[in-house]
Amino acid sequence: MKRKLLLLAGLVAMMQATAQQRPHYTQYILNPVIINPALTGVENYTDVKMSVRDQWVGLNGAPKTMYMTIHAPIGKNDYRTSATSYEVPGENPRGRYYWENYTAAEPHHGIGMTIVNDKTGSFNRFTANVNYAYHLGISPTTNLAGGFSAGITNVSIDRTKHDFTGSGDPIDPATGASLSSELNRIRPDVGFGLWLYSRSYFIGLSAQQIIPQKLAFTDDAAFLTKGRLVPHLFLTAGYRFLLTEDINAIPSVMLKYVQNTSKLNFQPEANVKFQYRDLLWLGGSYRYQNGYSAMIGFNVGNLMNAGYSYDFTTTALNTVSRGTHEFVVGFIIGNKYSGKCPRCW
Repeated sequence: MKRKLLLLAGLVAMMQATAQQRPHYTQYILNPVIINPALTGVENYTDVKMSVRDQWVGLNGAPKTMYMTIHAPIGKNDYRTSATSYEVPGENPRGRYYWENYTAAEPHHGIGMTIVNDKTGSFNRFTANVNYAYHLGISPTTNLAGGFSAGITNVSIDRTKHDFTGSGDPIDPATGASLSSELNRIRPDVGFGLWLYSRSYFIGLSAQQIIPQKLAFTDDAAFLTKGRLVPHLFLTAGYRFLLTEDINAIPSVMLKYVQNTSKLNFQPEANVKFQYRDLLWLGGSYRYQNGYSAMIGFNVGNLMNAGYSYDFTTTALNTVSRGTHEFVVGFIIGNKYSGKCPRCW
């Protein structure tokens, strides 16, 4: 009986492993490098972001995600105001002056690193990637960046959470042989991205986990269903409107493609963000057939910014979950300007 229960648990886990495998990020619009390596080095400074996401609070074994990103430009000497630079005394880089004086950045490189740890039930996924991007002005006011990421992903199982009797059988074939190291699977991880951006809009295309790979934790011949790591594709776009000299509105959309996540394998999202100068931003989003989110962010001094979002699901999980909390904290290092500024997008 125990073996059948374990096989059933493993079967459900492997079925899930062929669907959505990368974490959701409600505030990806504040840190798009987490899904698109082409943004590596887009700033005039070293940008550090850390995030904690507690999904479906109240549900045992629900996803918990932590990440850290760091990236910086190389060879970028045009320390002019940009969409993400700090406020220059006497100027508002979110106001009309920015629109009228924007020019494309000089060609430069970007380098960075992304570390993500995502835990769901007995499964834990750890990914570490190095990012590289190249930014090029293709017109007086338009930039194109291309980037890639490369690293490793380690997927592991905590077998103690598959033990229904407390005996801790170390040789149950449902989770492999007796050696605990066989419950870890290390796979290469590769991604790429393109990012077209100007003073008012951005369009991005990226792919994560682009090398399809098998993922199995058992050698039991009776266990016929095998998991796979499948590619994740993201198409993003947004436009920034100047509502007043002090307030911007940035509506944006994201279309995600992952096999077996829905009937058509697509999941669209729509976002809107309102920003007051370089001090405060409010926003909301809708994820198709999933739920709604609200977010708020602000700057703390001239070296740090913070954001918080709350997700409410419209699925059946809302009967057992108290929502999803996500926190993002950012640190700005080496910016030439003083003042306050969160990420524009």
